[in-house]
Amino acid sequence: QLQLVESGGGLVQPGGSLRLSCEVSGVIFDYYNIGWFRQAPGKEREGVSCISAEGRTDYTDSVKGRFTISRDNARRTAYLQMNNLKPEDTGIYYCAASDAVRGYHCPIVFFGTWGRGTQVTVST
Repeated sequence: QLQLVESGGGLVQPGGSLRLSCEVSGVIFDYYNIGWFRQAPGKEREGVSCISAEGRTDYTDSVKGRFTISRDNARRTAYLQMNNLKPEDTGIYYCAASDAVRGYHCPIVFFGTWGRGTQVTVST
């Protein structure tokens, strides 16, 4: 059964950086597309970035040039490097996974159980 564990969040000043990690278990990681989502207070969850099983990457416009998604298949882990953080990046960040046999879509179409997420707060 697919399980997702996010980590790496924290409190950072505007302009700072964080690297989030998403550890995946219960499935063959190499065959899965991975996506990052975030949910700001009072707002709906939104897609941030995706990486396909083959390594194609996509980003929502607001994070292009600042965020970088990557994956380490040997560690069964995906990462989101976030640079030049802004207050509007504040929220709980979640990862999701989809079986690549169903194709690649960004944001990831996810029907599983969400993890707890990791809180990112960008503030002075």
